[in-house]
This record gives sequence, structure tokens and C-alpha cells, in this order.
Amino acid sequence: MARVSPRLMHLVLIIILISVSHAKSNLSSQALTLLRIQRLLNLPAVLSRSNNYTNFCDIEPSLSLTIICYEEKVTQLHIIGEKSAHLPRNFSMDLFIMTLVRLPSLKVLTLVSLGLWGPLPGKISELSSLEILNVTSNFLYGVIPQELSSLSSLQTLILDDNMFSGPLQDWMNSFPLLAVFSAKKNLLNASLPNSLSRLENLRVLGLSHNHFFGEVPDLSALANLQVLELADNAFGPQFPKLGKKLVTLVLSKNKFRSGIPAEASSYYQLEWLDLSFNMFVGPFPPSLLSLPSIRYLNVSRNKFTGMLSENLSCNAELHSVDLSSNLLSGSLPTCLLSDSKDSVMLYDRNCLSIGNKNQHPLPFCRNGALAVGIIPDRSKQQRASKSIHASVITAGIFGGVVLIGLIFLVYRRMNTKKTMKKSPTRSITENASAGYTSKLLSDARYISQTMKLGALGLPSYRTFSLDELEEATNNFDTSTFMGEGSHGQMYRGQLKDGSFVAIRCLKLKTSHSSQHFMHHIEHILKLRHRNLVSALGHCLECYLDDYSVSRIFLVFEYVPNGTLRSWISEGHHRRSLTWTQRISAAIGIANGNQFLQTGIIPGVYSNKLKITDILLDQNLVAKISSYNLPLLEVNIEQVGQGVSSGGSTSSHVVPRMKHDDATVVHDFGVILLEMIKGRPVKCTTQVGVLKDQLQVVIAADGAARRSMVDPGVKQTCLDQSLKTVMEICVRCLHNEPADRPSFDDVLWNLQYAAQVQDAWQQGECLSSDGSPVSPSQPPRLTF
Repeated sequence: MARVSPRLMHLVLIIILISVSHAKSNLSSQALTLLRIQRLLNLPAVLSRSNNYTNFCDIEPSLSLTIICYEEKVTQLHIIGEKSAHLPRNFSMDLFIMTLVRLPSLKVLTLVSLGLWGPLPGKISELSSLEILNVTSNFLYGVIPQELSSLSSLQTLILDDNMFSGPLQDWMNSFPLLAVFSAKKNLLNASLPNSLSRLENLRVLGLSHNHFFGEVPDLSALANLQVLELADNAFGPQFPKLGKKLVTLVLSKNKFRSGIPAEASSYYQLEWLDLSFNMFVGPFPPSLLSLPSIRYLNVSRNKFTGMLSENLSCNAELHSVDLSSNLLSGSLPTCLLSDSKDSVMLYDRNCLSIGNKNQHPLPFCRNGALAVGIIPDRSKQQRASKSIHASVITAGIFGGVVLIGLIFLVYRRMNTKKTMKKSPTRSITENASAGYTSKLLSDARYISQTMKLGALGLPSYRTFSLDELEEATNNFDTSTFMGEGSHGQMYRGQLKDGSFVAIRCLKLKTSHSSQHFMHHIEHILKLRHRNLVSALGHCLECYLDDYSVSRIFLVFEYVPNGTLRSWISEGHHRRSLTWTQRISAAIGIANGNQFLQTGIIPGVYSNKLKITDILLDQNLVAKISSYNLPLLEVNIEQVGQGVSSGGSTSSHVVPRMKHDDATVVHDFGVILLEMIKGRPVKCTTQVGVLKDQLQVVIAADGAARRSMVDPGVKQTCLDQSLKTVMEICVRCLHNEPADRPSFDDVLWNLQYAAQVQDAWQQGECLSSDGSPVSPSQPPRLTF
């Protein structure tokens, strides 16, 4: 047996010792990183159960924490918190990601409902082995960092329920293996890049509840795409080009105005189809009911036409169908008459022959089809009953009479113009929806606001008739008169359904046709937000001789509880707002202004913000009642003044200029000042004095701060919450516009103030030293 050299034995021993030492060092380094993550996220000490740094990979998995290791390296980290989670005010997203990248072997990273806030740092791309990234339900904002494109192994990217904004960039095609991309419930905007069509392995694309618009790129080349969710955006007008392996297709609440293409009948794997709340037109394809895999079908709130018949077939697995609010006629298919408790079959508000009171008369659907440019199929007309023929003949005779009348009016007008310049002001009410309903109502959708508020609960935007408004106001009786501003009179009306509205009547200074105002009305359609006095509809009154518009009536929701000032500093007859309610109102005002400044609706922006222009509804939700409307551009040019919305009765005149963001932030600071003090702030000098006083007490103790607060709330507000509001108020009132915070910054601070106030009221023990750091400048800490 050969002898082993002592020198060789010594060398082998040294190598073994070095390897063991390196392994222990590696384990200790990863354990320290995990403990630092635990401290940064303020998590329970689940990561520090062990007495040493060698067994963290053996921690028992739970719903909130799972760590998976491979060859003594952390490869998967799953941390799931609660939706109400909020992090310490000194949390830094930059520091958190700097800590995470010390786990270079990570392949799967799940950070859900942890309260993470701030921009997502591009440094996360240093996790070069990452295959799955899920940061759902946090408060991450800003653009999606381009550095992510360097993660060549990324297969799943989930960014749902955050506040990411800006467009998706062309670098999205840099993920050769990406199979799942979901960014639902964010603030992303602009049109989709064509680069999405080059993600060959994409199986799931979820972009619902954002602000995207325009045509959907051609996705027919994505042979593996199975799930496409685009709900609640502004996509359209054409139906997207898609592959044939789709399982789920959700296009609801968009601006699609085309027909359904014939290839939709070949979506043999389709199980879930939702096209509701659009303006789809053309014949409804009965073949959708019998697709081999279909289980859910919703085409409600569109303009689909066609005659259904009893003998149409349906897939046996189809348990939910909604055909309501279309222009369908004929008989209901027998396969939809199910008594099963597990089935949902809806077909109201069509023209079906089922003896149901919730169906329109047949002429309604035929006239609706003509209004959107759809001519009924001649072969189907021949199969219709004799009563249908009679209706068509009657309608033809009536149309001929109307045509002769119009020819007579045109002839009379030509003769009249020879003798007089303008006819008398006798007027008719033009039903403005007749020629462009499909274009306008396609825009009448709710716009998600920045903090992901729910549905507004308002009726759909529509065209009102003059008779309707006269009946609502008792012929504009003086008892319904609310006030008069620089652009018309305001009336309070009650509609037939019992709801109250505010109606602004505007007399135009120059003559224009109704078509001239249509693109402006398209913008007004979008003025629907929880914190704005929202537009409900309009009515155009026209001259009889040339059909030019003489008056415009704008109909807004009626806000019954008076101004914010009346609840704070003017001694409301019921009670004053609590501190929590004041913060909530301030958050609402900031949200409303942020909505007006996003540029979603060009030409609409906040006027000089005043506390008297903030109204409270029955739930004490703050609503901005004064904002500029591009519809009245003609009148603005005549009088050189701004135009307030219909919800305000104030008559102040505002110069025609766009207040930049910093100016509106200053106006908001004045409102905050009045909320804190509980008495009116009416002059610039008073603002300066009170701001200086706030700066002094902020640096003092809690007793000094409470000495400046409205006596009605000073005993019920947490000092930490009060100090936070005072600090953001002072920053809003900064003399230098460039040094004032953005509304993102304002909202974050106010939401923090609301959170600590709520926690305190619920009995939680919270420290009151200091205030949160602005999200625009997260703190940087070092180990």
C-alpha cells in the first residue's frame, strides 16, 4: 500500500478547513440578511427562533413565511402580510432592496401585502437568478424600472394592486421566458407597446383597472396566450386580434365599438368571456353560446342586434349568461330557460318576445340599430311576423313625412335669410344623443382614482330633454333658484326617480352647431370621481331656423350638506367635524385635485381652490365643486373668465389661467390651515402669521401644538397625527413654489396621519415622536 506524503495530508486538511469555514460564513451571512429583512419589515421574530445561524432553512413553513433552500442557499422567500399592514415611518425601499440582493441565489420572491411603499428600485435586477417576482397589494408607485429587463430568467412578474404609473415601455419584449405578466389595479396609462406581441411564451396578461387607451396590439402571434384581462380601461374601438388558445377573455368597461369578428367562433378552449359595458355593435353571434368549453358569457350593456330563436343550442356547461341591455329580438333560446339554482341567465332590457315587462317594444331595438348604423338583415326581416312589417311600413311613412318637413324648413330658411339676418329666438330642444350616442356613451365609464376607490354609485351619463329639466324645476321656478355666477344660473331640480340634481343654465355668446360641442362633451363624460361634483348629463337647446345652440344645460349631482367651511369654522347647525373626519376630507380634496391634474381629461384643471368650493355629501365625503370645463371655451373667450362646474353656487370670478400644481398645493395648504385652527382664514397676511406660528409649535411639545388646534377636536387627536398634518401644511405654504410638495407626497402624509389616528382610537400604543419621512425622499440607513 502506497504511503501518503505528510505534506499532501497537510494540504488536504487545510482545504477541508477552509471549505467548512467558508460554508459557515455563507450560512451566517444569509441568516444575518434574513434577520435584517425581518427588522426592516417589522415582522414577528420568526426568523430569530434558533440559537445559531445554521438552521434557518429548517424553519417550519407557514402562511406568512416560507423559506426554501437548495444546497445551503436561499432560493425561495415568501412573505405574506395583512392588507392593513403599514411599515414604520422610517422605512426605506432602497435599503430593503439593498438587503434583499444579498441573497443572490433567490429564484422566487413573494412580497405580498406588506405595506411596502416608494418606487421599486432598479437595483432589484441584481437578483439575476430571479424567475418569479410577486409584489401584490403594496403601495409601490412610479414607473416600472427598466432595469428589470436584464432579468433574462424571469418567468412570472406580478405587480397587482399598487400605484405604478406611466406607460409600459418597449423593453417589455426583453423577457424571453416571461409567461405571466399581471399589473392589474394600478395607474398605468398610454397605449400598449407593440413589443408585447413578441413575448412568445406569454400565457397570462392581466392589465385590468388601469388608464390604458387606444388599440390593443396584434396578439395573434402569441400562440400560448390563455388569459387576457383588460377590463376597466379605455381600449378600443376595434376588437383585438387574438390567438385561438384563449381560456379567459375579459374586455369589459372599455371603449370597444366594433362587431365581434368571425374568428371568435373558433375559440374552442374559451371558458370565460366578458364583453360587458362597451359599445359593441352588429349581430350577436349565437355560436358563442355553444362554444365547446364556454362556462361564462357576459355581453350586457352593448348594442348587439339580431333575432334569437328557441332552437339555438348551448353548451351544457354554460351556467352564467348575461344578454341584458342590448338590441336583441326574437325568442329566448330554450337552453337558457334553466331553473337550476347554480345557473344565472339574464336577458332584461332587450326586445325579446317572452311576455316579460322588462323588455322594450320591438321598434325600440330597430330604431336603436339604425342609430348605430346597423341595417337589419333582409332575410331575417322576411321571417318576421306581419306586425313587424306593419311597424316598418308605419316608420317609413313617418320618416317620409319628416323628410318632407325638413325640406320645407330648409326652403323657408333660404328665403328668410334674404330678408333678415337672424330669426326670432324661438327654440326647440335637440335630442343630442340621436346622432352620436355610440361615440359619447362609449366614453361614459368610471375612471379609477389614484387610491383605488370603489364604484361611484352614480347613474350613467346621458342626454336630458328640456321637458325633463323643466318638470324637474317646475319650469325653472324661482323657488328652485340656487344662485348665479359669471356663466349662468344654477337651479335645484328633482327628477322623476326622486333624485336631486343641480342644473346650470348657460346662454351662449356666439353661434355654433351642436356638433361643435361634441368633443367637449366627450371630456365631460369622464368627469366622474368620488371627490368631484360629477357630471350626470347635458341638454342642448337649439334655434329653430338653423339648429345652432342657444343654451346649454349641464346637469350635476346635487350635494346636500353644504360647504366644508360650514362644518369647521362657521358653527354648523348639527355638529363640527371630528379630527378623523377632517383628515378624511383633506385626503378627498387631495385625491380630487390629483385627478384633475393627471391630464386624463385635457383642458380640465382646478380653479383657485377655496374651502367654500368644497361640498360635503350625505356621507360627509368631500367634493370639489369648482373646476374648469373646456366645453365653454367659446364663452371664456368672450368674457375672459374661468368657468366653474355645475356643483358650486359661488359667484366669484377666476382669471382664465391654469394654476400650476404648486399654486393649487398652496391653496390646499390654506384649507388645511383652516381645518387645524377651526376658524376662517380670509387674507394672505393671516396665512403668513399662522404659518409662522405652526413652525414654532411643530418644534415644541405636544401641549404647544394642541394650543393652536380647534378646541372642538384638540382632546381627540393624537399628537403624532396632528404634528404630521401641521408639517405637511407648512410645506404646502412654502414661499418658494419649487419647495412645495407634490400631491403624491401630500396624500402619503395625510394617509399616515389617518392611520396612526385610527390605530390610536382602536387602542394601539403608538409613539408620538416625529413624523413620517416623505416618500419622495426615503431615508437611507446603513448597517
